[in-house]
Amino acid sequence: MNQAQCMLINGLTRTNHVANAALIKISDGKVLASTPSFKIHSQTKFLIDAFYKNLHQVRKNGLYFKAQHYTCVRADDIAIYGKGKDNGLVAVKTKSFILVATYTQGMYPSVCVEAVEKLADYFRAKGN
Repeated sequence: MNQAQCMLINGLTRTNHVANAALIKISDGKVLASTPSFKIHSQTKFLIDAFYKNLHQVRKNGLYFKAQHYTCVRADDIAIYGKGKDNGLVAVKTKSFILVATYTQGMYPSVCVEAVEKLADYFRAKGN
């Protein structure tokens, strides 16, 4: 387990309000770390494009991620929040990374958002 994966597990999933998370390198779309069984390699370009090319479409139509539709709650240059029927998605952009996390039924979306934003702030403070 690498340091980034430890951050995702210890900083996010241990809150019990983040189901899965991944750290994507913006420059090449590579998944640097993810929680166990969160396979998003085929979706990294889509998430990067959501921030850089398709924000208007995300705001208007929501987004599909891992074969699930999410209604847009927030979409700007820094964060995209999506809500599904019983779950949600939080994606936050830093200089070098996109941090994406999901929550499921019974988890508090606000705690998920707070945990993801706090980890993103850590990366920003480090210049990433």
